[in-house]
Amino acid sequence: MGTLRTGALTRRRVGTRAADLEYAVIDVETTGLDPDEGARLVEIAVVRVRGDGKFVEEFSTLVDPRAPVSGQEFHGIGEGDVIGAPRVAQIVPRIARLLSGAVVVGHNLDFEERFLAAELVPAGLPRGQSGLCTLRALRSQLDLPRYSLPRATHLLNGSWPTGQHTALGDARACAKLLVEMIGNARGELRYTGPSPRFLQGGVPEGEPVRWKPRTTASPSGLDPLSAWIAPWRPVELDPALCGGAFGSSDRAAAEKAARRDSRLRERLAAAAAVTGGIAATAAGGLLLRMAGVRGRAS
Repeated sequence: MGTLRTGALTRRRVGTRAADLEYAVIDVETTGLDPDEGARLVEIAVVRVRGDGKFVEEFSTLVDPRAPVSGQEFHGIGEGDVIGAPRVAQIVPRIARLLSGAVVVGHNLDFEERFLAAELVPAGLPRGQSGLCTLRALRSQLDLPRYSLPRATHLLNGSWPTGQHTALGDARACAKLLVEMIGNARGELRYTGPSPRFLQGGVPEGEPVRWKPRTTASPSGLDPLSAWIAPWRPVELDPALCGGAFGSSDRAAAEKAARRDSRLRERLAAAAAVTGGIAATAAGGLLLRMAGVRGRAS
């Protein structure tokens, strides 16, 4: 079982209504891009929301990476900021509780998953939670020129997210984008994939931890949701083809595959209708013959 079991959003009539689920939107700030090359967590945030837009709770803290803090030009976190911050092992029980029973969400979730696998899972975070990448979901459902979190937000609702490059600011922006996507969808969005897991008993709590957030908690939750004027795709793309850089050739390949799959589904539906009609006609003829036999017998 992987660290996360990834699902998707679809407008087809399969899966679970996306508005009925809870989501744990996660964002991390790190000392680099690749944990295999020594990059470490320096901040983590989780915003828990319902698909219908109801805010549940949020959490953030700086993390002591036990290593030199680099990447200040991106996240603005210095060596002095992480003094007194909890270590990775100390945050795992709180993160596990926030993820339990929810779909874990991130904008380019592959990045967050690498750090969960490299640092939190070895420290005790259970594997196997369901996941959803909003970057892949946006690319699958909407035809936009750019899909980064700030640019997509601005394109869709006309405002730039606040608190960029802070874990809590980006998690809030991603949570808002997700619930706006569900609420503004052309047709009902549904979640397909592994169901959220409730972590039975959770992860044992250790000694009391003093959190060190650098972003003030919001008493009112998410900012008011916005209505979109969005170019929804007539045929949704396969999210599995919507990762990476998603350049022009990647888009063209995904769109070609979507058109092919749409034609295949239409042919299968037509064949099923014909088969069903033949079966219904045959069944009707059989009933008539049986009725005739009973009539002669009487």
